[in-house]
Amino acid sequence: MTKKTGKIRVEESSGNIFRDLGFPNAEREQLKADLTLQIYRLIKQRGLTQTRAGEILGIKQPHVSALMRGRSGAFSVERLMQFLTALGQDVEITVRSTRKPHGALSVSVR
Repeated sequence: MTKKTGKIRVEESSGNIFRDLGFPNAEREQLKADLTLQIYRLIKQRGLTQTRAGEILGIKQPHVSALMRGRSGAFSVERLMQFLTALGQDVEITVRSTRKPHGALSVSVR
């Protein structure tokens, strides 16, 4: 039996998987993923069927199914925020100065 000894290259994450993988608009994609995850959690928490969730969100069941599988590509950040308000959530946008050369987008759930 031959044993290979070699080093595996490991790179620390930036905290944004989309940036790490080289996606264009990585910040927006991470924001959409965070919003989609919160929508998923709320639907599951409330025990809503996809049909009922679709009625609340104003979309068809197949679109809810896509959201539940983490596929938010068809929806804008604004639309995802509208889904959260339809689910009884307040969405707050805060703009503040940063010491970094470029600002960042984030979602905070309370």
